[in-house]
Amino acid sequence: VQLQASGGGLVQAGGSLRLSCAASGRSFRSAAMGWFRQGPGKDREFVASINWSGGSTHYVDFVKGRFTISRDNAKNTVYLQMNSLKPEDTAVYYCAARGDSYPGVSRSDSEYRYWGQGTQVTVSS
Repeated sequence: VQLQASGGGLVQAGGSLRLSCAASGRSFRSAAMGWFRQGPGKDREFVASINWSGGSTHYVDFVKGRFTISRDNAKNTVYLQMNSLKPEDTAVYYCAARGDSYPGVSRSDSEYRYWGQGTQVTVSS
Protein backbone atom coordinates (compact mmCIF):
# COMPACT_ATOMS: atom_id res chain seq x y z
CA VAL A 1 0.00 0.00 0.00
CA GLN A 2 1.47 3.31 -1.06
CA LEU A 3 0.34 6.91 -1.21
CA GLN A 4 2.46 9.00 -3.56
CA ALA A 5 2.17 12.75 -3.17
CA SER A 6 3.38 15.07 -5.92
CA GLY A 7 2.94 18.58 -7.27
CA GLY A 8 4.88 20.56 -4.73
CA GLY A 9 7.41 23.20 -5.65
CA LEU A 10 8.47 26.81 -5.33
CA VAL A 11 5.88 29.49 -6.04
CA GLN A 12 5.57 33.19 -5.38
CA ALA A 13 3.03 34.54 -2.94
CA GLY A 14 -0.36 34.77 -4.58
CA GLY A 15 0.37 31.85 -6.87
CA SER A 16 -1.21 28.43 -7.13
CA LEU A 17 -0.22 24.79 -6.94
CA ARG A 18 -2.16 21.57 -7.33
CA LEU A 19 -1.05 18.63 -5.22
CA SER A 20 -1.93 15.08 -6.18
CA CYS A 21 -1.90 11.92 -4.11
CA ALA A 22 -2.08 8.66 -6.01
CA ALA A 23 -2.80 5.45 -4.17
CA SER A 24 -1.47 2.09 -5.24
CA GLY A 25 -1.63 -1.38 -3.84
CA ARG A 26 -5.29 -1.11 -2.90
CA SER A 27 -8.36 1.03 -3.47
CA PHE A 28 -9.29 3.83 -1.12
CA ARG A 29 -12.61 4.64 -2.78
CA SER A 30 -14.53 3.69 0.37
CA ALA A 31 -12.30 5.64 2.78
CA ALA A 32 -12.01 9.27 3.69
CA MET A 33 -8.74 10.99 2.78
CA GLY A 34 -6.98 14.07 4.01
CA TRP A 35 -4.10 16.48 3.64
CA PHE A 36 -1.86 17.57 6.49
CA ARG A 37 1.21 19.79 6.56
CA GLN A 38 4.27 20.39 8.68
CA GLY A 39 6.02 23.73 8.48
CA PRO A 40 9.60 24.44 9.59
CA GLY A 41 9.84 23.99 13.34
CA LYS A 42 6.13 23.29 13.65
CA ASP A 43 3.98 20.31 14.50
CA ARG A 44 2.03 18.55 11.80
CA GLU A 45 -1.38 20.14 11.31
CA PHE A 46 -4.61 19.31 9.57
CA VAL A 47 -5.41 21.06 6.30
CA ALA A 48 -8.39 19.37 4.63
CA SER A 49 -10.37 16.16 4.52
CA ILE A 50 -12.82 14.61 2.06
CA ASN A 51 -15.26 11.77 2.59
CA TRP A 52 -15.36 8.61 0.52
CA SER A 53 -17.67 9.95 -2.18
CA GLY A 54 -16.34 13.51 -2.35
CA GLY A 55 -19.69 14.84 -1.19
CA SER A 56 -18.41 16.15 2.12
CA THR A 57 -15.30 18.19 2.81
CA HIS A 58 -13.78 19.89 5.83
CA TYR A 59 -11.08 22.55 6.00
CA VAL A 60 -9.02 24.23 8.66
CA ASP A 61 -10.01 27.88 8.95
CA PHE A 62 -6.82 29.39 7.58
CA VAL A 63 -7.21 27.70 4.17
CA LYS A 64 -10.95 28.12 3.69
CA GLY A 65 -11.69 29.92 0.47
CA ARG A 66 -8.16 29.33 -0.84
CA PHE A 67 -7.71 25.54 -0.90
CA THR A 68 -10.01 22.92 -2.42
CA ILE A 69 -9.78 19.19 -1.80
CA SER A 70 -11.25 16.79 -4.34
CA ARG A 71 -10.94 13.17 -5.37
CA ASP A 72 -11.27 10.93 -8.39
CA ASN A 73 -12.10 7.44 -7.19
CA ALA A 74 -11.72 5.99 -10.67
CA LYS A 75 -8.08 7.10 -10.57
CA ASN A 76 -7.62 6.36 -6.86
CA THR A 77 -6.32 9.91 -6.48
CA VAL A 78 -7.00 12.85 -4.19
CA TYR A 79 -6.09 16.45 -5.03
CA LEU A 80 -5.45 19.68 -3.17
CA GLN A 81 -5.84 22.82 -5.25
CA MET A 82 -4.07 25.67 -3.48
CA ASN A 83 -4.71 29.24 -4.59
CA SER A 84 -3.64 32.61 -3.19
CA LEU A 85 -0.67 30.98 -1.53
CA LYS A 86 1.06 32.78 1.33
CA PRO A 87 4.59 32.40 2.72
CA GLU A 88 3.08 30.85 5.85
CA ASP A 89 1.76 28.00 3.69
CA THR A 90 5.36 26.83 3.28
CA ALA A 91 5.48 23.25 4.56
CA VAL A 92 5.81 19.62 3.66
CA TYR A 93 2.34 18.45 2.66
CA TYR A 94 1.26 14.90 3.43
CA CYS A 95 -1.72 12.97 2.14
CA ALA A 96 -3.33 10.32 4.27
CA ALA A 97 -6.15 7.79 4.10
CA ARG A 98 -8.45 6.39 6.73
CA GLY A 99 -9.42 2.72 6.83
CA ASP A 100 -12.33 1.31 4.83
CA SER A 101 -14.62 1.34 7.85
CA TYR A 102 -14.15 5.11 8.21
CA PRO A 103 -15.68 6.89 5.22
CA GLY A 104 -16.27 10.21 6.95
CA VAL A 105 -14.07 13.29 7.19
CA SER A 106 -11.72 13.76 10.13
CA ARG A 107 -9.22 16.40 11.22
CA SER A 108 -7.40 14.11 13.63
CA ASP A 109 -4.16 12.64 12.30
CA SER A 110 -4.51 9.68 14.69
CA GLU A 111 -7.57 8.55 12.70
CA TYR A 112 -5.60 8.13 9.47
CA ARG A 113 -4.06 4.75 8.86
CA TYR A 114 -2.04 5.25 5.68
CA TRP A 115 0.39 8.10 4.95
CA GLY A 116 2.29 9.34 1.93
CA GLN A 117 5.88 10.54 1.95
CA GLY A 118 5.14 14.25 1.64
CA THR A 119 5.80 16.91 -0.97
CA GLN A 120 7.54 20.22 -0.28
CA VAL A 121 5.68 23.46 -0.93
CA THR A 122 7.68 26.67 -0.66
CA VAL A 123 6.02 30.06 -1.05
CA SER A 124 8.32 33.03 -1.49
CA SER A 125 7.33 36.56 -0.53
